[in-house]
Amino acid sequence: MKTFSAICLALLAGGLSASAQGQEKKIEVIVENPWNAEKVDEPVVIDLSSLGAGFTVKSATVFDGTNEIPSQLDDMNGDTRADELAFVINLPASGKKTLNVTLSSLKSDKTYPARVYAEMLFRTSKKNKYAKGYAIYADGASDTYNVQHHHGAAFESELVAYRIYFNEKQTTDLYGKFHKGLELEESQFYPTDEQLKRGFGDDVIKVNSSCGAGTLRGWDGTQSTLIKPVAVRGQRILASGPVRTIVDAEVKGWQYQNKELNMINRYTLYAGHRDAQVDVLFDAPLDKEVFCTGVQNITGHADMFSDHNGLVASWGTDWPVNDTVKYKKETVGLATYIPKKYVVKETSDKENFLYTISAPGKSSFRYYTSFTSCKETFGYPDKEKWFAYVQEWKKALEQPVKITVVKK
Repeated sequence: MKTFSAICLALLAGGLSASAQGQEKKIEVIVENPWNAEKVDEPVVIDLSSLGAGFTVKSATVFDGTNEIPSQLDDMNGDTRADELAFVINLPASGKKTLNVTLSSLKSDKTYPARVYAEMLFRTSKKNKYAKGYAIYADGASDTYNVQHHHGAAFESELVAYRIYFNEKQTTDLYGKFHKGLELEESQFYPTDEQLKRGFGDDVIKVNSSCGAGTLRGWDGTQSTLIKPVAVRGQRILASGPVRTIVDAEVKGWQYQNKELNMINRYTLYAGHRDAQVDVLFDAPLDKEVFCTGVQNITGHADMFSDHNGLVASWGTDWPVNDTVKYKKETVGLATYIPKKYVVKETSDKENFLYTISAPGKSSFRYYTSFTSCKETFGYPDKEKWFAYVQEWKKALEQPVKITVVKK
């Protein structure tokens, strides 16, 4: 007969064993491609709160048959708990895949090859020494342009890199690459002479006061306006890979069109993509406010394409920096696509080709922006190919995959 002590020890051991095993939930995710063309590195995002797991999800695996698909869990609201599961997959034309997903309450030390990267670097008292950060906020009246290295948060895929200026411009500045690969952690947006000799890319555009590629701006009826005055200005990195980066540019107390707006511009860049998804988020529904976005009219003489239905693109050449001796001119193609339901009208100002946009009654809207650099060995060498590509890009965005979650 077991003693009381032996029974207690057995129960304790059983409890420890159950705790070590953790909890799991298995689901099927059916992804269908409705389009008559193949989709490559198509984003799939699963809202974890809709699954009713009953525990805090700390790791996940995604399988296509016996093939594991790299994935990541992202905390979207800063509470240290995962809110979304994200991955990218390839789908044949009009094809369908059924994926097996396992969610677990246990952490995993598994790592996947990084296909994206994001960084925020703070200056220190030591020259050329920087501290990695994840969020920064400042008084909206402060001069914040030089607070961060490379002037703001930066993020990249294998194809392209962006940075967002930490000031009233909030412009997306662009880094073009000769070859596919991740470079920012080593080059920090400013490659050395030695890195340039090794084939690194670098800055490819001088944005001036323009919207660059797809930066949201205010609209005064005749031209775009900067994001000011604001009470607080901030940036943060929500995700830095291996599948996607998510970077926020946030303002609080923006005095705009007789309103006070709290706004987040959220940039998401997926593995295998050159285009960034831009979500504009407000803490209350909009009224009749009108904003604008589009692409820079490079030097005021860029070639332009528009379908007059939400898509606008440009192609132009300029020096990317003031040093015209060490650096050469760069040619880039830019594009922005805004869904028709948000478009007010097509317009332009001195520096940009634009659409004005509005979303009455909505607290968010989404659009997309993209670019190519002529130096790319894998990109679009002339305006004809770039303008043809962006039209196909829009068609693909208008044919999103259908995602169905089946709980087991």
